[in-house]
Amino acid sequence: MDKKYKEPSLSIVIPAYNEEAVIKNTLDRAGKYLEGRYPPYEIIVVCDGCKDNTARLAEEAGKANHRIRVLDRKTNMGKGFSVRQGCLEAKGKYIIFTDADLSTPIDEIEKLLKWLEEGYDIAIGSRGLSESDIQIRQPWYRETMGKIFNLFVQAIAIRGISDTQCGFKGFKRDVAKDVFKRQTINGFGFDVELLYIARRLGYSIKEVPVRWLNRQASRVNPLVHPIQMLFDLIKIRIGGWKRYGHKL
Repeated sequence: MDKKYKEPSLSIVIPAYNEEAVIKNTLDRAGKYLEGRYPPYEIIVVCDGCKDNTARLAEEAGKANHRIRVLDRKTNMGKGFSVRQGCLEAKGKYIIFTDADLSTPIDEIEKLLKWLEEGYDIAIGSRGLSESDIQIRQPWYRETMGKIFNLFVQAIAIRGISDTQCGFKGFKRDVAKDVFKRQTINGFGFDVELLYIARRLGYSIKEVPVRWLNRQASRVNPLVHPIQMLFDLIKIRIGGWKRYGHKL
């Protein structure tokens, strides 16, 4: 091991699927922001069966910045799988995952770290609180889908969280390892499963208002994915009954 290498205090995990249009800029911005504020740090890019140049561009960024690591999976497994793999590989005292397009700007990590440092086990970015700053909104139909999905989340899986789906969540390292080793859902329903498991294990969760911008077209199919996510909720609930009992 390089004698100059220090164990990271902060890990940023970025799941990526065909993100060649944004990944270089994202890694440049993240590296420049983190360099002077959170040394030592690491950035882990998990390429999920990318069919474009995402992996190559990320690896080139890693040559320029040794704090960037790339996990290049040849098979597309889903965002939940990628986040799980990255977080289980992460070594930082605090572990945060964020979307490849930085829909939540990188400087918003300060808001999550504030609550983690104050003692919360998990801090999650939220677009659903009155203090949340939504600078570019999603199309109306996606916002409507999100609200309907959250009603099902509240009824079936986890109550009291206004936005489970924001792709910006932070964990203490030991908590991340404990929760992610139990996570099984590979698709878009994985966020709910993480929070469900964490709550059932007694971990404290802080929902934090963040700045958010709808930066690119969603890969969520409005006809297929809502049905799959509903099945994921049922799977989470049935699995929860078997492991933890009936209380939400």
